[in-house]
Amino acid sequence: MRKVQFANGEHYHVYNRGVDHRQIILDEKDSERFLLGLDYFNSVESIGAIKAFSDLKDKPRRRPLVNIIAYCLNPNHFHLILEQLVDNGVSIFVKSLSGGYAKYFNIRNKRTGTLYEGPFKVKHIADNDYLLHLSSYVNLNDKLHRIGQPISKIVRSSWREFCESKIDGICIKGIILEQFGSPDEYKKFALDFLPDMLTKKGEYKDLENLLFD
Repeated sequence: MRKVQFANGEHYHVYNRGVDHRQIILDEKDSERFLLGLDYFNSVESIGAIKAFSDLKDKPRRRPLVNIIAYCLNPNHFHLILEQLVDNGVSIFVKSLSGGYAKYFNIRNKRTGTLYEGPFKVKHIADNDYLLHLSSYVNLNDKLHRIGQPISKIVRSSWREFCESKIDGICIKGIILEQFGSPDEYKKFALDFLPDMLTKKGEYKDLENLLFD
């Protein structure tokens, strides 16, 4: 049983990585498939498996399980900030997302067995300061890990959704951006915090004990 008890209206940091630290994203098609799942599986109604990339266009509006606040998908792990909207919404959503992607990945790569190192990890976001700084951590996670070319081409995050107001993405950003005068102010806040994140990362060998990981 999880130590964290989920409650509607509360925010959670959800994350997981590949078994043996293996890559779970191998190319841009994998990235797009994972992001498709972020939108497609966020539904109270049962919707079945994703059969093709066109499924997203065909998906009617449904009641969401969670609000996706921010996300980052790196080659061997992912981070999500979620607000639960319905009972067990976080668990249902993340299990559908992870399970659906693992099935796709195994079929595509002709492999069997688990893709992740275990059940997804979760931490309750208990206060607003933590939420604001965690959003920076998630949005800039590839910068934190100093992911470079050509792997950076398969990284996906909500950073541009937060910094470019014209982008119509999947995130519900109001709880973050309404605390800043403009997207540019949030961008400065997040980038100013990046050096501190890099310093903290270097101080710990076991990132599981780090506040933000």
